[in-house]
Amino acid sequence: MTVCPGARAMAESVAAPGAALARQNLSGIAAMLLAVSCFAVMDASLKLLSPHYPPLEVVALRGWASLPLICLWLALRPGRAHLLKVRWGLHLARALIGIGMLAAFTYALRDLPLAEAYAIFFVAPLMITALSVPLLGEHVGPRRWLAIGVGFLGVLIVLRPTGAGMASVAGACVLGAATAYAISAITVRVLSRTDTTMSMVFWLTTMLSVFGTLAALPDWRPVLREDWPVLALLGVSGSFGQYAITLAFARGQASVVAPFEYTALAWGLAVDWLVWHTRPDAATLVGAAVIIASGLYLIRQERVHVAAEKP
Repeated sequence: MTVCPGARAMAESVAAPGAALARQNLSGIAAMLLAVSCFAVMDASLKLLSPHYPPLEVVALRGWASLPLICLWLALRPGRAHLLKVRWGLHLARALIGIGMLAAFTYALRDLPLAEAYAIFFVAPLMITALSVPLLGEHVGPRRWLAIGVGFLGVLIVLRPTGAGMASVAGACVLGAATAYAISAITVRVLSRTDTTMSMVFWLTTMLSVFGTLAALPDWRPVLREDWPVLALLGVSGSFGQYAITLAFARGQASVVAPFEYTALAWGLAVDWLVWHTRPDAATLVGAAVIIASGLYLIRQERVHVAAEKP
Protein backbone atom coordinates (compact mmCIF):
# COMPACT_ATOMS: atom_id res chain seq x y z
CA MET A 1 0.00 0.00 0.00
CA THR A 2 1.39 3.41 -0.99
CA VAL A 3 1.49 6.03 1.75
CA CYS A 4 0.67 9.56 0.64
CA PRO A 5 3.31 12.25 1.32
CA GLY A 6 1.13 13.99 3.90
CA ALA A 7 0.65 10.83 5.91
CA ARG A 8 4.37 10.10 5.70
CA ALA A 9 5.28 13.56 6.99
CA MET A 10 2.82 13.32 9.87
CA ALA A 11 4.04 9.85 10.75
CA GLU A 12 7.62 11.07 10.90
CA SER A 13 6.56 13.76 13.35
CA VAL A 14 5.01 11.28 15.78
CA ALA A 15 7.41 8.36 15.45
CA ALA A 16 8.94 7.14 18.68
CA PRO A 17 12.70 6.66 19.10
CA GLY A 18 14.21 3.93 16.98
CA ALA A 19 13.95 3.27 13.27
CA ALA A 20 12.05 0.00 13.75
CA LEU A 21 9.39 1.56 15.97
CA ALA A 22 9.13 4.52 13.60
CA ARG A 23 8.40 2.18 10.70
CA GLN A 24 5.81 0.35 12.79
CA ASN A 25 4.07 3.60 13.66
CA LEU A 26 4.12 4.71 10.02
CA SER A 27 2.57 1.41 8.99
CA GLY A 28 -0.04 1.74 11.71
CA ILE A 29 -0.97 5.27 10.58
CA ALA A 30 -1.31 4.19 6.94
CA ALA A 31 -3.53 1.30 7.99
CA MET A 32 -5.67 3.66 10.07
CA LEU A 33 -6.20 6.01 7.11
CA LEU A 34 -7.30 3.07 4.97
CA ALA A 35 -9.56 1.78 7.74
CA VAL A 36 -11.28 5.14 8.17
CA SER A 37 -12.15 5.37 4.48
CA CYS A 38 -13.50 1.81 4.46
CA PHE A 39 -15.55 2.36 7.60
CA ALA A 40 -17.09 5.51 6.13
CA VAL A 41 -18.50 3.37 3.33
CA MET A 42 -19.55 0.71 5.84
CA ASP A 43 -21.28 3.27 8.07
CA ALA A 44 -23.15 4.71 5.11
CA SER A 45 -24.37 1.18 4.38
CA LEU A 46 -25.41 0.75 8.02
CA LYS A 47 -27.35 4.02 7.85
CA LEU A 48 -29.15 2.85 4.71
CA LEU A 49 -30.14 -0.40 6.44
CA SER A 50 -30.95 1.02 9.88
CA PRO A 51 -34.52 2.21 9.13
CA HIS A 52 -35.56 -1.23 7.84
CA TYR A 53 -33.96 -3.74 10.25
CA PRO A 54 -33.37 -4.00 14.03
CA PRO A 55 -29.85 -2.95 15.14
CA LEU A 56 -28.82 -6.46 16.24
CA GLU A 57 -29.90 -7.89 12.89
CA VAL A 58 -27.79 -5.28 11.12
CA VAL A 59 -24.83 -6.38 13.27
CA ALA A 60 -25.40 -10.00 12.23
CA LEU A 61 -25.78 -9.04 8.57
CA ARG A 62 -22.54 -7.06 8.76
CA GLY A 63 -20.77 -10.18 10.03
CA TRP A 64 -22.25 -12.60 7.50
CA ALA A 65 -21.64 -10.19 4.60
CA SER A 66 -17.94 -9.95 5.51
CA LEU A 67 -17.29 -13.58 6.48
CA PRO A 68 -16.98 -15.03 2.93
CA LEU A 69 -14.29 -12.48 2.04
CA ILE A 70 -12.47 -13.18 5.29
CA CYS A 71 -12.54 -16.94 4.59
CA LEU A 72 -11.24 -16.36 1.05
CA TRP A 73 -8.41 -14.27 2.47
CA LEU A 74 -7.56 -17.08 4.90
CA ALA A 75 -7.57 -19.66 2.11
CA LEU A 76 -5.00 -17.66 0.14
CA ARG A 77 -2.62 -17.15 3.04
CA PRO A 78 -0.41 -19.51 5.08
CA GLY A 79 -0.49 -19.75 8.85
CA ARG A 80 -4.05 -20.99 9.33
CA ALA A 81 -2.86 -23.31 12.10
CA HIS A 82 -2.59 -20.26 14.38
CA LEU A 83 -6.36 -19.74 14.25
CA LEU A 84 -6.89 -22.17 17.11
CA LYS A 85 -3.93 -20.99 19.19
CA VAL A 86 -5.53 -17.84 20.54
CA ARG A 87 -6.59 -16.25 23.81
CA TRP A 88 -10.23 -17.25 23.68
CA GLY A 89 -11.36 -15.14 26.62
CA LEU A 90 -10.12 -11.89 25.09
CA HIS A 91 -11.53 -12.79 21.66
CA LEU A 92 -14.94 -13.48 23.19
CA ALA A 93 -14.84 -10.23 25.18
CA ARG A 94 -13.85 -8.28 22.07
CA ALA A 95 -16.70 -9.84 20.09
CA LEU A 96 -19.30 -8.98 22.72
CA ILE A 97 -17.96 -5.43 22.92
CA GLY A 98 -18.09 -5.24 19.11
CA ILE A 99 -21.72 -6.37 19.00
CA GLY A 100 -22.71 -3.72 21.52
CA MET A 101 -20.71 -1.05 19.71
CA LEU A 102 -22.20 -1.77 16.27
CA ALA A 103 -25.74 -2.12 17.59
CA ALA A 104 -25.54 1.20 19.43
CA PHE A 105 -23.97 3.01 16.49
CA THR A 106 -26.51 1.57 14.03
CA TYR A 107 -29.36 2.70 16.26
CA ALA A 108 -27.88 6.21 16.44
CA LEU A 109 -27.54 6.45 12.65
CA ARG A 110 -31.31 6.26 12.32
CA ASP A 111 -31.52 9.83 13.63
CA LEU A 112 -28.07 11.37 13.21
CA PRO A 113 -26.16 12.40 10.06
CA LEU A 114 -22.82 10.64 9.65
CA ALA A 115 -20.80 13.81 10.29
CA GLU A 116 -22.56 14.51 13.61
CA ALA A 117 -22.23 10.90 14.72
CA TYR A 118 -18.53 10.98 13.84
CA ALA A 119 -18.01 14.25 15.71
CA ILE A 120 -19.38 12.66 18.89
CA PHE A 121 -17.53 9.41 18.21
CA PHE A 122 -14.25 11.36 18.13
CA VAL A 123 -14.13 10.95 21.90
CA ALA A 124 -12.90 7.40 21.24
CA PRO A 125 -9.30 8.29 20.23
CA LEU A 126 -9.06 10.49 23.33
CA MET A 127 -10.21 7.55 25.44
CA ILE A 128 -7.70 5.27 23.73
CA THR A 129 -4.84 7.64 24.48
CA ALA A 130 -5.93 7.93 28.11
CA LEU A 131 -6.46 4.17 28.51
CA SER A 132 -3.08 3.41 26.94
CA VAL A 133 -1.46 4.58 30.20
CA PRO A 134 -2.99 2.17 32.76
CA LEU A 135 -3.62 -0.70 30.35
CA LEU A 136 -0.59 -0.60 28.04
CA GLY A 137 2.00 1.26 30.08
CA GLU A 138 2.49 3.93 27.41
CA HIS A 139 3.65 7.37 28.55
CA VAL A 140 1.29 10.36 28.29
CA GLY A 141 2.70 13.60 29.69
CA PRO A 142 0.80 16.44 31.41
CA ARG A 143 0.49 18.52 28.24
CA ARG A 144 -1.07 15.60 26.40
CA TRP A 145 -3.48 15.10 29.31
CA LEU A 146 -4.43 18.75 28.87
CA ALA A 147 -5.05 18.13 25.18
CA ILE A 148 -7.29 15.18 26.06
CA GLY A 149 -9.26 17.43 28.42
CA VAL A 150 -9.69 20.06 25.71
CA GLY A 151 -10.85 17.33 23.36
CA PHE A 152 -13.55 16.27 25.80
CA LEU A 153 -14.66 19.91 25.95
CA GLY A 154 -15.08 19.78 22.18
CA VAL A 155 -17.23 16.68 22.57
CA LEU A 156 -19.48 18.60 24.97
CA ILE A 157 -19.85 21.36 22.37
CA VAL A 158 -21.03 18.81 19.83
CA LEU A 159 -23.32 17.07 22.31
CA ARG A 160 -24.92 20.32 23.49
CA PRO A 161 -25.99 19.01 26.95
CA THR A 162 -28.73 21.65 27.20
CA GLY A 163 -30.05 20.94 23.71
CA ALA A 164 -30.66 17.98 21.45
CA GLY A 165 -27.25 16.37 21.61
CA MET A 166 -26.38 14.57 24.82
CA ALA A 167 -30.03 14.54 25.92
CA SER A 168 -30.98 12.42 22.91
CA VAL A 169 -30.90 8.64 22.90
CA ALA A 170 -28.96 8.74 19.64
CA GLY A 171 -26.20 10.91 21.16
CA ALA A 172 -25.96 8.61 24.19
CA CYS A 173 -25.71 5.59 21.89
CA VAL A 174 -22.79 7.13 20.01
CA LEU A 175 -21.03 7.81 23.31
CA GLY A 176 -21.57 4.21 24.34
CA ALA A 177 -20.27 3.00 20.98
CA ALA A 178 -17.19 5.22 21.33
CA THR A 179 -16.45 3.80 24.77
CA ALA A 180 -16.79 0.25 23.46
CA TYR A 181 -14.53 1.09 20.52
CA ALA A 182 -11.81 2.44 22.81
CA ILE A 183 -11.85 -0.69 24.96
CA SER A 184 -11.82 -2.89 21.87
CA ALA A 185 -8.82 -1.02 20.45
CA ILE A 186 -6.89 -1.57 23.67
CA THR A 187 -7.86 -5.25 23.54
CA VAL A 188 -6.40 -5.47 20.03
CA ARG A 189 -3.14 -4.04 21.27
CA VAL A 190 -2.98 -6.67 24.04
CA LEU A 191 -4.01 -9.53 21.73
CA SER A 192 -1.38 -8.56 19.15
CA ARG A 193 1.34 -9.61 21.60
CA THR A 194 0.33 -13.27 21.25
CA ASP A 195 -2.24 -13.67 18.45
CA THR A 196 -1.99 -13.04 14.72
CA THR A 197 -3.88 -10.33 12.84
CA MET A 198 -5.50 -13.11 10.81
CA SER A 199 -6.94 -14.77 13.90
CA MET A 200 -8.22 -11.48 15.34
CA VAL A 201 -10.08 -10.55 12.16
CA PHE A 202 -11.48 -14.05 11.59
CA TRP A 203 -12.75 -14.68 15.09
CA LEU A 204 -14.25 -11.22 15.49
CA THR A 205 -16.17 -11.57 12.21
CA THR A 206 -17.28 -15.12 13.01
CA MET A 207 -18.45 -14.24 16.51
CA LEU A 208 -20.25 -11.13 15.27
CA SER A 209 -22.11 -13.32 12.78
CA VAL A 210 -23.04 -16.14 15.15
CA PHE A 211 -23.71 -14.25 18.38
CA GLY A 212 -25.32 -11.34 16.54
CA THR A 213 -27.73 -13.74 14.82
CA LEU A 214 -28.65 -15.46 18.08
CA ALA A 215 -29.33 -12.11 19.73
CA ALA A 216 -31.36 -10.85 16.76
CA LEU A 217 -33.52 -13.96 16.20
CA PRO A 218 -36.56 -12.80 18.22
CA ASP A 219 -36.99 -9.70 16.02
CA TRP A 220 -35.48 -10.98 12.76
CA ARG A 221 -36.93 -9.53 9.55
CA PRO A 222 -36.50 -11.03 6.05
CA VAL A 223 -33.89 -9.23 3.97
CA LEU A 224 -35.44 -7.42 1.01
CA ARG A 225 -34.07 -8.10 -2.46
CA GLU A 226 -33.32 -4.43 -3.09
CA ASP A 227 -31.03 -4.39 -0.04
CA TRP A 228 -28.66 -7.07 -1.32
CA PRO A 229 -26.36 -4.57 -3.12
CA VAL A 230 -26.10 -2.58 0.12
CA LEU A 231 -25.20 -5.80 1.98
CA ALA A 232 -22.49 -6.56 -0.58
CA LEU A 233 -21.02 -3.07 -0.12
CA LEU A 234 -21.26 -3.53 3.64
CA GLY A 235 -19.38 -6.82 3.46
CA VAL A 236 -16.53 -5.57 1.29
CA SER A 237 -15.97 -2.31 3.16
CA GLY A 238 -16.36 -3.99 6.55
CA SER A 239 -13.84 -6.71 5.70
CA PHE A 240 -11.15 -4.35 4.48
CA GLY A 241 -11.84 -1.88 7.27
CA GLN A 242 -11.68 -4.52 9.99
CA TYR A 243 -8.39 -5.87 8.70
CA ALA A 244 -6.91 -2.38 8.40
CA ILE A 245 -8.01 -1.22 11.87
CA THR A 246 -6.68 -4.41 13.47
CA LEU A 247 -3.38 -3.94 11.65
CA ALA A 248 -3.22 -0.28 12.69
CA PHE A 249 -3.41 -0.96 16.43
CA ALA A 250 -1.32 -4.12 16.20
CA ARG A 251 1.60 -2.36 14.49
CA GLY A 252 1.49 1.18 15.81
CA GLN A 253 1.39 2.63 19.31
CA ALA A 254 -2.20 3.28 20.32
CA SER A 255 -1.49 6.87 21.39
CA VAL A 256 0.14 7.60 17.99
CA VAL A 257 -2.32 5.83 15.68
CA ALA A 258 -5.58 6.87 17.36
CA PRO A 259 -5.61 10.62 16.40
CA PHE A 260 -5.77 9.74 12.70
CA GLU A 261 -9.30 8.55 13.32
CA TYR A 262 -10.23 12.24 12.94
CA THR A 263 -9.99 12.00 9.16
CA ALA A 264 -13.41 10.34 9.39
CA LEU A 265 -15.03 13.79 9.60
CA ALA A 266 -14.06 14.61 6.02
CA TRP A 267 -15.56 11.32 4.86
CA GLY A 268 -18.71 11.91 6.91
CA LEU A 269 -19.21 15.39 5.47
CA ALA A 270 -18.71 14.11 1.92
CA VAL A 271 -21.05 11.14 2.27
CA ASP A 272 -23.77 13.20 4.00
CA TRP A 273 -23.67 15.76 1.22
CA LEU A 274 -23.51 13.28 -1.67
CA VAL A 275 -26.07 10.74 -0.42
CA TRP A 276 -28.43 12.57 1.95
CA HIS A 277 -27.76 16.22 0.95
CA THR A 278 -27.30 17.28 4.58
CA ARG A 279 -24.73 19.50 6.24
CA PRO A 280 -23.72 19.75 9.93
CA ASP A 281 -24.67 22.78 12.02
CA ALA A 282 -22.19 25.30 13.44
CA ALA A 283 -21.96 23.64 16.89
CA THR A 284 -20.99 20.32 15.33
CA LEU A 285 -18.27 21.92 13.22
CA VAL A 286 -16.89 24.00 16.12
CA GLY A 287 -16.84 21.03 18.48
CA ALA A 288 -15.24 18.81 15.86
CA ALA A 289 -12.59 21.48 15.21
CA VAL A 290 -11.74 21.59 18.93
CA ILE A 291 -11.46 17.80 19.09
CA ILE A 292 -9.31 17.60 15.97
CA ALA A 293 -7.07 20.41 17.24
CA SER A 294 -6.53 18.48 20.47
CA GLY A 295 -5.61 15.40 18.47
CA LEU A 296 -3.11 17.31 16.36
CA TYR A 297 -1.66 18.76 19.56
CA LEU A 298 -1.21 15.22 20.86
CA ILE A 299 0.83 14.47 17.74
CA ARG A 300 2.95 17.58 18.25
CA GLN A 301 3.60 16.69 21.88
CA GLU A 302 4.73 13.23 20.84
CA ARG A 303 7.31 14.83 18.56
CA VAL A 304 8.49 17.15 21.34
CA HIS A 305 8.73 14.21 23.74
CA VAL A 306 10.80 12.23 21.27
CA ALA A 307 13.14 15.17 20.63
CA ALA A 308 13.66 15.64 24.39
CA GLU A 309 14.70 12.00 24.81
CA LYS A 310 17.36 12.13 22.09
CA PRO A 311 20.93 12.43 23.41
